[in-house]
Amino acid sequence: MLSRRESLVMNAVYELCDGTDSCLISRSDITSLLPKKVAFTEEGLDDTLFALHVDGYFDLITSERKGERMYVITLKESGYAFRRSQKQRRRDVWFKIALAFVGALATFIFGLILRSIFGQ
Repeated sequence: MLSRRESLVMNAVYELCDGTDSCLISRSDITSLLPKKVAFTEEGLDDTLFALHVDGYFDLITSERKGERMYVITLKESGYAFRRSQKQRRRDVWFKIALAFVGALATFIFGLILRSIFGQ
């Protein structure tokens, strides 16, 4: 399971690759898609990208172009499935919330029935 920061970076990488197998992106490309309230340092972004690489979401090659660090990212199967797994996780959370609500409602109704049978 990805941390919030890793999830944000993976979402940005997925957007930048836009359905292709690989893409060439810079730090500024990634940070432009990240929310402003989550501050990333250059080292923090490198660490997060490397962690995602180690977790098997994509292959990562770094290079320099005109003094700017560039990343060559090739998505793997986990990277392609990122959006689908994110939607599945949200669906599971909503199902658990709905199940808890139904359980609470059933308990309340059962309590009312018992109260009416045995009186107060």
